[in-house]
Amino acid sequence: MRLVIARCSVDYVGRLKAHLPLATRLLLVKADGSVLVHSDGGSYKPLNWMSPPATLRVTTPDEVDLELGVAEQWTVQSAKTDDRLIINIHEKLSETSHDLGVDPGLIKDGVEADLQRLLADQIETLGTGYSLIRREYFTAIGPVDILARDADGGTVAIELKRRGDIDGVEQLTRYLELLNRDPLLAPVRGIFAAQQIKPQAKVLATDRGIDCVTLDYDAMRGVDDSESRLF
Repeated sequence: MRLVIARCSVDYVGRLKAHLPLATRLLLVKADGSVLVHSDGGSYKPLNWMSPPATLRVTTPDEVDLELGVAEQWTVQSAKTDDRLIINIHEKLSETSHDLGVDPGLIKDGVEADLQRLLADQIETLGTGYSLIRREYFTAIGPVDILARDADGGTVAIELKRRGDIDGVEQLTRYLELLNRDPLLAPVRGIFAAQQIKPQAKVLATDRGIDCVTLDYDAMRGVDDSESRLF
């Protein structure tokens, strides 16, 4: 992990165009090839970024940029598209690198792990005719919680959360993009399942063609008799 704090301007060129004027920002260069541009705000979300696979090329700016005060130019080129992230560095204020090693990954809490087990055992909760392919279906970007087939034989990727928010929808979107490249699985559709799903997450999921399912954890565990409740 390389961390650079620099006065820089940033341009994204490709399917979309975006410009960040000169300011002090944090540049993250990860071992997987991704480059992220952060400010001292906006929570965890970068202002702009390039996802892997990508290559970073550092060059000396041309005469015009040199006159404008650019000391170094980074060009981050996507390996899959013509998209480029161009970072014009005027001044480096700090630079450091760390080897973070292999990350063990996210360990689900007790409820999420239990939801995964229960839904795998009760896969027809999602609909009549559903069948389980496997839990923790491995992909290059992490495991899909559950992979299943619907009544029509179509492949379904299911992402499980205790509380469903936008990040969970984004995660499932990345899985679907990858899974749909596999001709043995495609077409693959998604289901976002959680005990509670935030309204913003439902809107985003619907916009991306992802179904949302609210799970009754107590009923699935057999500790809640929903038929005997008054309301």
